[in-house]
Amino acid sequence: MNSTLALNADFLRDLSVVAEDENLLTKAVKYIRKLAAQKEYPTLMTKEEFFKRIDKAKEGPTYSMLPGENLTSFLKRQGYDL
Repeated sequence: MNSTLALNADFLRDLSVVAEDENLLTKAVKYIRKLAAQKEYPTLMTKEEFFKRIDKAKEGPTYSMLPGENLTSFLKRQGYDL
């Protein structure tokens, strides 16, 4: 609990500095909203983040299930311990 109080004090102290600059305040509000959304939806990502992940996935290896193979067998074949 003391750690939380100390963090809150640090946050409010830094926020008072940011609050004096409209550009910094705008950036801070956007980032805080993003953080708050992540708490509600941990898998939430921006459109840019989504497409970046798609592009990265295209660069990596691809895997296919064998005909008639179920998901459990496929994952075990890929080395997952189920």
